[in-house]
This record gives sequence, C-alpha cells and structure tokens, in this order.
Amino acid sequence: MTDMDRDRATGKNPPILHPYGSTAKRAPSHRPLAIPRTLTEMTGPLYGHASVDPGEADLTQGHAGEPQGERIILAGRVVDAAGGPVPDTLIELWQTNAAGRYLHAADRHPAPLDPNFTGAGRAVTDGQGQYRFTSIKPGAYPWRNHPNAWRPAHIHLSLFGPSLTTRLVTQMYFPGDPLLAFDPIFNAVPDLAARQRLVAGFDWNLTEPEWALGYRFDVVLGGRRATPMED
Repeated sequence: MTDMDRDRATGKNPPILHPYGSTAKRAPSHRPLAIPRTLTEMTGPLYGHASVDPGEADLTQGHAGEPQGERIILAGRVVDAAGGPVPDTLIELWQTNAAGRYLHAADRHPAPLDPNFTGAGRAVTDGQGQYRFTSIKPGAYPWRNHPNAWRPAHIHLSLFGPSLTTRLVTQMYFPGDPLLAFDPIFNAVPDLAARQRLVAGFDWNLTEPEWALGYRFDVVLGGRRATPMED
C-alpha cells in the first residue's frame, strides 16, 4: 500500500472515483500496474528547477499594464512529515483571472480575459522550504457539473521534487468562501480536518500596506497532517 493509498483509506485524500462529473470518465477501473523505477527516474533529471527566473513568481509583472483585481501575496513552506524543510522543490502555480476565466482555449466561460494576466507562475523553495508568489485573487466560475454549479476561488499548485516521478498536485482555497460548502471537489476529501488544510490562512504580517493582502499556505508532505493531494 502506498502513502497515497493510506491517506485515501483514512479520508485524507479524495477517492479516485468521486461522484462529480469528470471522475467517471477519468477514474481507472483497475488498479495501476507497478512499473520498476530505474536510477534515472529516481534521481533526475530535475524538471526545470535551474531555469526558473525569480520574476516568474510575480504574476502581476511582465505585461503591458497592471492586471485587474485584488492583488495578493501567497507564501508558505514545503515541509516533510516531521516538519523539516523540503528545499529545491519546483512549484508551478496556475489560476483564473479576477473574473474567473482561465487563459486557455477550452475555457468558454463568457467572462472577460485580462490581457495583463496569464495566470501562471513558477518558484523554487529555498533552503528553509519557503516559497512566495505575488498574484491576483482568482474569481469563481461556473463548471456545469450540476445545476447552478460554481467552483470557489482556488489556486492550483504542482510540486516537483528531484525527478519527474515526484510530482504532486493540490488546490488551495481562500478562507470564508461561501462556495466551499457546495463544491464537490473540495468536499471530495472525506476528513474535515484534512479538508481544512486546503484552505489558506489570512496573514496580517504577510500583508503589505496599500499593496496586497497576504495568505499563507504550507504544504506538508506525508504524516498525520499531510496536505491532501490529487492522485
């Protein structure tokens, strides 16, 4: 049994097949086959860590003008089960703009695109496992899973360790969002305490005066307080 299987059995991770729209099409009907991992798969290559520019962590820059919406700072640490830092972790972030629309051809939501916001960024954790992004608070959007279905504001985070086989993906939500109670993806995590670990905390000390509100989201890899992950 893998760590993901154990977390799923205890309610920390969502089941592979959960009763919301797309899982019926994506969930496998048989258990995955174990393929032996070679030294190359376990030790490398690093997936783009060295090519990350510090400016990629600021999603509000690099365009002709300022993006629309509420500016936020998202920061936290990636730690192991014992609370120790996990340095050199590549974090990829993607999200909607303030109007709730992704910059993707498949997103047909009739909300405006923002020419000054692409909604994607990258960062690498430092020696203390710390990361930091500057972005725009994403908007909610309809997703047609059920009548009047709306996804709460959220940010996708993908974490890469030392090799391609170490990728983990999760979603971060905002505190006090009334849509959380109605979202089947958020509520796919059976355990309430584990589910709440997907909600960032407002951080007054991280907030910058007249500039941006701060949110802290720590990612715990394994253990009793592990952050729920998508499998």
